[in-house]
Amino acid sequence: MIILGISAYYHDSAASLLKNGIPIAAAQEERFTRKKHTSSFPFHAIRYCLEEADISLEEIDYVCFYDKPLLKFERLLETYFTEAPKGFSSFIQAIPVWLKEKLYLKETLSREFTTLYKEIHPLTEKQEHKHFKHAIRKKLMFSEHHLSHAASAFYPSPFESAAVLTIDGVGEWTTTSLAYGEGNTIKLIKEINFPHSLGLLYSAFTYYLGFKVNSGEYKVMGLAPYGTPLYTERIKSHLIDIKEDGSFRLNMDYFNYTTGLTMTSSAFDELFGAPPRKSEGNLTQREMDIAASLQAVTEEVMIKLAKHAKEVTGSDNLCLAGGVALNCVGNGKILKENIFKNIWIQPAAGDDGASLGAAYALYHDELRHERNIDKTVPDAMQGAFLGPQYSDNEILTYLDSIGAVYHRYSEDELLDKTADALAKENVIGWHTGRMEFGPRALGHRSILADPRSTSMQRTLNLKIKYRESFRPFAPSVLREKVSEWFELDVESPYMLLVAPVHPSKRIAHEETAEGFDKLSTQRSLVPAVTHVDNSARVQTVDAKTNPKYYRLLKKFEEKTACPMLVNTSFNVRGEPIVCSPRDSYRCFMRTEMDILVLENFILYKEEQPDFEDENNSIEAFELD
Repeated sequence: MIILGISAYYHDSAASLLKNGIPIAAAQEERFTRKKHTSSFPFHAIRYCLEEADISLEEIDYVCFYDKPLLKFERLLETYFTEAPKGFSSFIQAIPVWLKEKLYLKETLSREFTTLYKEIHPLTEKQEHKHFKHAIRKKLMFSEHHLSHAASAFYPSPFESAAVLTIDGVGEWTTTSLAYGEGNTIKLIKEINFPHSLGLLYSAFTYYLGFKVNSGEYKVMGLAPYGTPLYTERIKSHLIDIKEDGSFRLNMDYFNYTTGLTMTSSAFDELFGAPPRKSEGNLTQREMDIAASLQAVTEEVMIKLAKHAKEVTGSDNLCLAGGVALNCVGNGKILKENIFKNIWIQPAAGDDGASLGAAYALYHDELRHERNIDKTVPDAMQGAFLGPQYSDNEILTYLDSIGAVYHRYSEDELLDKTADALAKENVIGWHTGRMEFGPRALGHRSILADPRSTSMQRTLNLKIKYRESFRPFAPSVLREKVSEWFELDVESPYMLLVAPVHPSKRIAHEETAEGFDKLSTQRSLVPAVTHVDNSARVQTVDAKTNPKYYRLLKKFEEKTACPMLVNTSFNVRGEPIVCSPRDSYRCFMRTEMDILVLENFILYKEEQPDFEDENNSIEAFELD
């Protein structure tokens, strides 16, 4: 049974392939088109999935789309009619797009798949195209948005049964759901509907603070520790009414996202005493305090929802998905509360992962196939390494074609030289194995550095990532050493939990600095991965799931007595994470990285020929 799951037409388009209930391949379309958060039909991601599984389009049994467009259109129309004549300009912008492609999605998808079929089989006749279009149309299925999220969280998890929380902006109508997963079924218990949305509340503040919605939420989370939550009560008394069970309602007088062209209203501006920050404007202590307040409110809702999930289901296990499940600070707070014995979070928790969830939902909930949990592995996600891999021969062919200078080593030699270079504070682009699925680099498409360096955080932000200097970096740490360095002793393979640095590794200091001046204070023995509140977004690495990266960490520990590395995604601001050797080499040459590792090849920047590229200046990147 082969099921292709897809998400498209909103943001973070992706494709995932399930074979007999096991993920074979999954990737975001942005990794191939190099257009971040692309909403386009995932042509390239689908082709990759087919190639990885070594099957043809015709061999797919079902295609499942991640939500139900007619329900979403119903919500759109009902919202506009309820608030008419307000929002007319927004309405006339949205409707043509729906009438052109989104409303008649079965026809749109059939047409897109037929286009793909023609590309794969360029010599076929028109009659064959018609036959294929008719056949693929019969195979098209649709899952509900939050069921797709819930399925992506529960079915790959290691649990026989679990409470399942999904929290995001909005699907068709649902913005938050609580379900119970057991065996091969997921039963919805309760939900919160649009316009009341924790994800849209966070996005509204993201917009107000001058960042881009659907991509800048991470920045708000990273900004929060610089501030004090002075506005928490203002948010709770005016914007959101939170109940003890975690349910909530937003005061829509302050928001404009239901029918407007902006996220917040003039009343929101009045409440906080100023219009939204311009994206190029300075970040002041006020913005930091607002971010801290929003984060505090978000954490309160997440904790109350988790406590209610425990009360209702009685389960020892919790699964999380939806965009808000990427709030790793909130996840860490849920863990610290000891509400559940075990927590598992889908690494591709956003709409990209919903493509996989759609396939899972069809396989188990609709087609009633049994669920078999492999107890020999941590979960079914295979470390999230579900993307393309490139052979040494493919890499060699590319490097020779551009005249690159490289050195080929055995794995032992390569790891030893890489660890030596890292210990000398070189910054390394690390490309190995299958690409990660989801927004995090987990040691296969990563930029690596020495966490002990006092200057590395600033160097990486300004010279490598070309992004704001306040953004923190994450540590990858040997699983068996995590509790020695952080207040955490559970698996965190997907970098979705934030935990404090262990007190024994902190450096005592008197906190006198404010705002971004806090960056100049050394707070621990690993300052490059210690945020200003002494926290870190931890990734644990084990030998079975991630063997080569694990061996590199062990080698670095042998040389430095430090069992971790700085791990940040292999990209620059505004660009998707690299996929191919070409992507990695271009990013390497366009930044101030010192060394590039491509599988078993090492490239040193000073040895490379002059780099000529169709976009060879950093201004070519879409800075957001």
